[in-house]
Amino acid sequence: MGKNMINIALFGLGRIGQLHAKNLNNHPKINLKYIYDIDYDLSKKLSDKFKCLSIKNPKTALEDKNIDSIFIATSTPTHIKFITEAAKYKKVIFCEKPLDLDINKVNKCKKIIKRFKPKIQLGFNRRYDPGHNSLKLDLKNGKIGKLEKIIITSRDPAPPPVRLLKQSGTIFRDMMIHDFDLARFYLDKDEFDFVFATGSNISDKRFNKYNDFELATCVMKSKNGVQCVITNSRHCSFGYDQRVELFGSDGMIISDNKRELETKLFSKKSTNVNKPLMYFFIERYKEAYKLQLNDLVRLIKYNSKPLADFEDGRRSLILAENAIKSLRTKRFEKIKY
Repeated sequence: MGKNMINIALFGLGRIGQLHAKNLNNHPKINLKYIYDIDYDLSKKLSDKFKCLSIKNPKTALEDKNIDSIFIATSTPTHIKFITEAAKYKKVIFCEKPLDLDINKVNKCKKIIKRFKPKIQLGFNRRYDPGHNSLKLDLKNGKIGKLEKIIITSRDPAPPPVRLLKQSGTIFRDMMIHDFDLARFYLDKDEFDFVFATGSNISDKRFNKYNDFELATCVMKSKNGVQCVITNSRHCSFGYDQRVELFGSDGMIISDNKRELETKLFSKKSTNVNKPLMYFFIERYKEAYKLQLNDLVRLIKYNSKPLADFEDGRRSLILAENAIKSLRTKRFEKIKY
């Protein structure tokens, strides 16, 4: 182990947790010291793979003075508990989105941890995507003039398993929250103050059982008048559809889909035929997850502000809450942060 390595404890070893475990283990400046999961057999198995220690009690990591950061990738209802505990132990915190499904719990947590002044990074990985992030730089450099409209398309190739669907908090808190955050990222110091949402189930009626939607669309307006349209789908026959368009007074910039091979076929039978889209978020945002870790390293070593923090997570959840409220009232909702 090299000198000045950052010691991290990872909590949660589900699908996203195992991705983080792999990236943490491969990072040259990070030592993944502990992993914790409610399924101890799973954590023990993965501890051998990643050459780290599996612990039965998260306090083992929290009380270890050599641990620099707690990396939270557990189920959403446990996020606030672990954030609060890690803050009390003066650990730098990384937490996956969303902060919670209940904005009241998040607001209460904000008040509790304020006195500890914790350093917190939120897992909004799309901010780190080279394509999506370059739009922010182009916007800042005035390449499209004044921002006027944001259009975000996000479609998953297939719905989540039923066990996840039951606890997702609807498409707005689970899936669209990424898009709420990305839209806020482009606004910079501006904020959205009105939101209207619609949702429906056409092809997959299972969502009705959980008061959720397979299709959702959200329209928002910022205080400066910037319009935003977000469209989500829980299924997409042609792959993982991820596109962002920024329209301004002097032009437009687009961050488009990615493919494993950026080739196009021209033949007697067809023209301009592309290879299929990348299948899911792990492949599509592979580079973003790595860049996100670099940001965590800078936060720990140099106290630099992360691209996404606790307040970004809180405000994105507020947008999701108001979108859900709009479904009930069938009108635009005024947003209060």
